[in-house]
Amino acid sequence: MKDDVARGASLAGSVAAAIAASACCVGPLVFALLGIGGAGALVALEPYRPFLVALTFVFLGVGFYLTYRPTPSPVSAEGDDCGCEMPATNRTGKRLLWFSTVLVTLALLFPYATPYLF
Repeated sequence: MKDDVARGASLAGSVAAAIAASACCVGPLVFALLGIGGAGALVALEPYRPFLVALTFVFLGVGFYLTYRPTPSPVSAEGDDCGCEMPATNRTGKRLLWFSTVLVTLALLFPYATPYLF
């Protein structure tokens, strides 16, 4: 249960940090497409982009560690020392982790692709 909360928090943190890192480039474009003026103020976030990108990779690294870390070997086939069942793999969590990784990668690459799109 505690690992699921930590894994979910690291996924949410990595996506939030990637969005914040791309806000300087993606934000004004999205607001301009929506017809909302004055969104150029998000360009002020540009100096913080390297720190937010690093924070994004830290959160993703924590998420991958919590998802794919080695589990202790069971003592018996039935379960561990306390008689509990061994936990099943969390396929949904793994899928969300990889989906978040792809989303983060696209958000981080968007500023570099903008000159080719427009």
